[in-house]
Amino acid sequence: MFAMERAVPFWLRALAAALAGGLVPLAFAPFDLWPLVLIAPALLWLCLRDQSARHGAWLGWLFGLGFYGVGISWVYVSIHTYGNASVLLAGLLTAAFVAALALLSAAQGWMYGRLFGRGAGQWLGFVGLWLVWEWIRSWLLTGFPWLYLGYPLIDTPLALWAPVGGVWALSLIAVLLGTGLAQLILAPNRRSRLLCATLISIPLLGSALLPTSWTQPFGAPLKVALVQGNIPQQLKWDADSLHNILRRYQQLSLQAGKVDLLIWPETAIPATLNRAERQLNPFIETLERSGTGFISGLPSVLQDNRNPGRSIYHNSLAILTPQSAVYHKQRLVPFGEYVPLESWLRGLIDFFNLPMSAFSLPQTEQQALPFRHHRIAAAICYEIAYPELVRRSSLESDLLLTVSNDTWFGRSIAPDQHLQIARMRALETGRWLIRATNNGISALVDDQGKLRALAPRYQSAVLIDDVQAMRGLTPYQRTGVWPALLIALLCCALAQPCLRRTACTTAHT
Repeated sequence: MFAMERAVPFWLRALAAALAGGLVPLAFAPFDLWPLVLIAPALLWLCLRDQSARHGAWLGWLFGLGFYGVGISWVYVSIHTYGNASVLLAGLLTAAFVAALALLSAAQGWMYGRLFGRGAGQWLGFVGLWLVWEWIRSWLLTGFPWLYLGYPLIDTPLALWAPVGGVWALSLIAVLLGTGLAQLILAPNRRSRLLCATLISIPLLGSALLPTSWTQPFGAPLKVALVQGNIPQQLKWDADSLHNILRRYQQLSLQAGKVDLLIWPETAIPATLNRAERQLNPFIETLERSGTGFISGLPSVLQDNRNPGRSIYHNSLAILTPQSAVYHKQRLVPFGEYVPLESWLRGLIDFFNLPMSAFSLPQTEQQALPFRHHRIAAAICYEIAYPELVRRSSLESDLLLTVSNDTWFGRSIAPDQHLQIARMRALETGRWLIRATNNGISALVDDQGKLRALAPRYQSAVLIDDVQAMRGLTPYQRTGVWPALLIALLCCALAQPCLRRTACTTAHT
């Protein structure tokens, strides 16, 4: 069998690696073909077996082309439709972005070929390296924490591992199960098969023994209303449209009636508060008299502490009643909210001049938003994809809130992926999550990561339902990524003795 495997031509391995990469995104929302998240990585491992580091790099890169080419194809919509780039230019920029991200997969393939390319234990090295590189991708160059392999498992029994080790644990389990099953079939002896069967059985048996809840309800449920304005992106930052935008949000809010908390999405107020307060003040005073809390996304302007006399802008989320508090976004989207190498790129093409693409990072530590006896951990748009960022902010909070403007994604697969990511944050932290968006998908998610209420997408809507504050900490909140990362490194370490034993056996033979 091994001789036949080595005889497989490289071009066929390359084709299989690209195909495997293209299949992985189909495991995520909205397709939800979750078994592919087990099968596709195993197929990549079979392609990488017994290959050199150089061949591993090429196979990894081709896998990355398929993986990101399908999984983040929605980038084209943002560049072409809202960045005013031509079809050709948008296609080229999207292809360049995909090819650059695929370099991470190439580095992973190279390292696998360099360290674990041959030997009986190479499958364990593949499992460990996968999680190490997912972790690296979460922070390298500000991070791109999208399409982690654990997300498709959120609606399976294995999801009970999320409060224990986060999406990191689920990613590790996905690669372990898929690659372990492949190794079980290929194992050369009973000892290897026993090791595979034992390691595979641990997460399967563990999911049957884990508790279903780690946190407890706190206080009475809160009645919340999410207002989905469905403002076209082309009008959002048009100064002449400000009055009509605010009027639409206020009229929709009146449909909610008496609620505890009213929430508008990311930059629903498309102007600084001093420009909008004349129109908003009567509305805010009415909410104050009724005892309704009001939270909205908006841009805010502050004096730069490091450069006196200079103003800086933030993408913010503010609670405007009954008290005032502001949260500033801590993870900005390149080109969407700031322009890297701005002095070179600004003005080159329309895409580098998007409205409100000059936001800054906050200069002080951000706190949870207070509401009555509760504290709400905030995440604006893309921030919800950062597991460790949300975990840290949830430690002193009893509710999660994320607001977004997914209009940038058009009718692509991105909003479904984004919601799936948000659901995982609720499950990891044992907290209910409130998700308010401009045009969908607005939703309420319980502490088990299950959808409790959903607004229709691509239309104006008001979503009203109860949410329950939760107290207590999950194991993942206490420990973060480190247990899963240490297990991944242990897998890499266990692979090394296997390689040495194989080398010794070959030499003696």
